Amino acid sequence: MTKEGAMETAARRGVALPGRVGDVRRGNLALVLKGIAAAGPGLAPTRAQLAAANGLTKASVSSLVADLIESGLIRELGLNRDGERGRPGVGLQLNPQRAVIGLEINVDYLAAGLVDLNGALRFHTSEEAQNSGADPRSVIKQISRLLEPVLKAAGDTGTQILGGGLAVPGLVDSAGRTIVSAPNLHWSSVTLEVRDLLPAAAFDVLLSNEANSAALAELWYGRGRELHDFVFVSGEVGVGAGLVVASELFVGPQGYAGELGHVVVHPDGPDCSCGGRGCLETFAGLEAILSAAGIAASPVSVRLTGLLDALRNGEGHAVTAVENAGRYLGLALVSAARIMDLPAVVLGGHFALLGDWIRPALQRSLEIHAPGLLESESVMLSTLDQSAALLGAAGGAIQSILESPHVLIPAAARGYGSPVACSSRTTARP
Repeated sequence: MTKEGAMETAARRGVALPGRVGDVRRGNLALVLKGIAAAGPGLAPTRAQLAAANGLTKASVSSLVADLIESGLIRELGLNRDGERGRPGVGLQLNPQRAVIGLEINVDYLAAGLVDLNGALRFHTSEEAQNSGADPRSVIKQISRLLEPVLKAAGDTGTQILGGGLAVPGLVDSAGRTIVSAPNLHWSSVTLEVRDLLPAAAFDVLLSNEANSAALAELWYGRGRELHDFVFVSGEVGVGAGLVVASELFVGPQGYAGELGHVVVHPDGPDCSCGGRGCLETFAGLEAILSAAGIAASPVSVRLTGLLDALRNGEGHAVTAVENAGRYLGLALVSAARIMDLPAVVLGGHFALLGDWIRPALQRSLEIHAPGLLESESVMLSTLDQSAALLGAAGGAIQSILESPHVLIPAAARGYGSPVACSSRTTARP
């Protein structure tokens, strides 16, 4: 059979052919880098171990490793014995002086952080900001100013920033850098010039949904490392959810799955920002809880502290508001768990902060409406505090780097062929 005939047959069968030498080399370069990343912090596989694990020759791996070292993505670290016999080899690790920026725009705050390639949050800053109804361009300017101390922290430690990720509380079109709909921000069909935030970086700034990003952070760095299937519930002014199935984010055919905050839990309930009424968000969103608890208007951080004090003192309005939130959250989770067959729940944001008071009511709701569906030990509190969405956005940027390290290597000099667009998949662990 001719080469053309073989390619046509393979195409019909859905079989990927190696193609050009540059394509194969790019794939192998990413394979080796992911192998080093998968070892995790503190572990350093050798060239021989990487060759054995990936079915490559030692000579090929040595050449690829040389390129990765030159790119600055990895470093050699001490000696590591390959087995019981033989000489110890030189261990390889991701370079901690290469990092990405994680960013978050939420209704009442902005946040920015420096995250190294291992997912460690090296520097973090945030500020309260009333972003609801604000001009998107002015918000981008604000977050650009918030970046200044992060960039300084990177410069002070000699850390090179390779890219970034921005999480927002709304439905997004990542490829078009567009917020399709963010009801709590009152933004619709808004295109953000996120590339301008890090113009010197080799990789783009990726736009993502806040709840999905937080779910991925939980999968990669939090409770989700021990789980394969779970729903992460993000508690902010709005309520969102990220669905993780078989250790991958499930976003649905249009990319908009996980809108738990707009599941109807009370048909005759209050009007919601989405245009409907009786949504979970109108009972369990942070603003809804604070208002029901009678916590006077002031900066959200002050109101949240006041709510916690009221709960510790057993004040009736506060206890009732949180119990109602837990009850309605339980109703929504019953529907989500039955439809998606998800065996575990991780509560983040203010749900984690209010966990001691909200979990009993939530669990009672589950027992009444779906006994045995979700046991108490299957409902967990996130340990990532308020940085989950930021970490997940950064993790998506790290994944792009792991999939396309050739972007950092001169193509003509290294035989990688012409550069290709870097991927933005966010399902595998960085």
